[in-house]
Amino acid sequence: MKTKLTTLFVAIVMTVGFTAQAQISEECMTTGSIFNEAAKVKNWDAARAPFAKLRKDCPNWSLALYQYGEKLLKADLKAASGEQEKAVAQDLILLLQQREQYFPGKTDKGENAADQAQIMFDSKIGTKKSQFDAFQKAFQLDAASISSAKSIYTRFKLAVDLYKEGEQIPLQDVFDLYDDTQSKLGKEATVLDSKLQALLDKEEAGTALSAKEKRRVKGYETNLKAFGIFGGSTDGAMGALGNCENLVPLYQKDFESMKNDKEWIKKAAGRLAGKDCTDTDLFKQMVENLHRLEPSAKSAKYLGILAGNRGDTAAESRYYQEAIDLETDPKERASAYYRLALQAKKAGSYGKARGLFNKALSEDGTLGQAYLNIAAMYAASANNCGENAFDKRAVYWLAASTAERAGRVSPSLAGTANKTAASYRGIAPSKADIFQSGKAGQTIKIGCWIGSSVRVPGN
Repeated sequence: MKTKLTTLFVAIVMTVGFTAQAQISEECMTTGSIFNEAAKVKNWDAARAPFAKLRKDCPNWSLALYQYGEKLLKADLKAASGEQEKAVAQDLILLLQQREQYFPGKTDKGENAADQAQIMFDSKIGTKKSQFDAFQKAFQLDAASISSAKSIYTRFKLAVDLYKEGEQIPLQDVFDLYDDTQSKLGKEATVLDSKLQALLDKEEAGTALSAKEKRRVKGYETNLKAFGIFGGSTDGAMGALGNCENLVPLYQKDFESMKNDKEWIKKAAGRLAGKDCTDTDLFKQMVENLHRLEPSAKSAKYLGILAGNRGDTAAESRYYQEAIDLETDPKERASAYYRLALQAKKAGSYGKARGLFNKALSEDGTLGQAYLNIAAMYAASANNCGENAFDKRAVYWLAASTAERAGRVSPSLAGTANKTAASYRGIAPSKADIFQSGKAGQTIKIGCWIGSSVRVPGN
């Protein structure tokens, strides 16, 4: 009998509990609906009260609480200043932390942590060191989920500032972070560029884009412009720290003690090669030591550079091909293909050079310099690749669009790429020329080694 009463009591308590939970859930849903309707139209004043109630009483109501809540607090942050700005910023950081707490499966940890670090930086919360540490934590959590050009750049800028202020960040760490930053910016930009190029190719082929696709084109172009700006800013932040005058002494002082360390030589020689410090005695010594310690794709590539420096083109080609055959790292293979392509371009073998540049791009899609070189070869061939004056000048449109791709896949080149493209367009047919030709909207086939086509602007 006692057992039956106990069971009945538990059942009653559970029923009351479930009823209360249902009432809370219903209240949460009602409050959530009010918040959702106000937030959808950005009526933040009307959304603020239900937002506060949901955060307090229904933190697991819906992911929308955190998605719209972030927009609400960012609107408040934009309007705030002084201590109020810091208070709103700290509340926004708390909201992002709560999102991960209640919706961990729908929150990218790296991106979320990077967003918090960016808020700290933008609103001057904490020291530069604490801001940098917050970014470092974010990238360690999940670098792949971080795609914001601003956050990728800010992390590097803080490292440079801390080094300059004597915060015990070694210069080599700054160099390594520079490589990581440019690589990450390039990788994210390449993803956007491939999406943009697919739509541009579709339009170039004569298929009209839908309104949704046109919005995507605009969005991709806006984001790629941001990557270009921050890519250039990364180079600007690095400044004189990364030139040969600093690099050579940095590695020279350690060379004697590290000359038998293969990994150190690989990294140091790679840095010198990357900054075109290859005509120095130090680079020659490094390459010779590396080839003695471990003949490899890297040592073959560097021997190719040395052969090129002394004008031995046959040895240069042989070493680069050896590097390609031995190399497994796509970026390193791309580098060797690129140097072979430069050699072919210099010799005037444009068709061969383009093939090699494209092989380099197939290995490393962020190699924007390859597009700039292809564009330059198109421009140099314009007078030889058209049936009439108009068609010959139309080649410059192809050169311009190719140059622009350089800036999209390699953000640090955006400034140079856009200026180059603008100069080519300045030589291409004008609006008056297009009108007189009657070719607006038509596709012109380009012969000779180029073997491509270009659409005349207009329709």
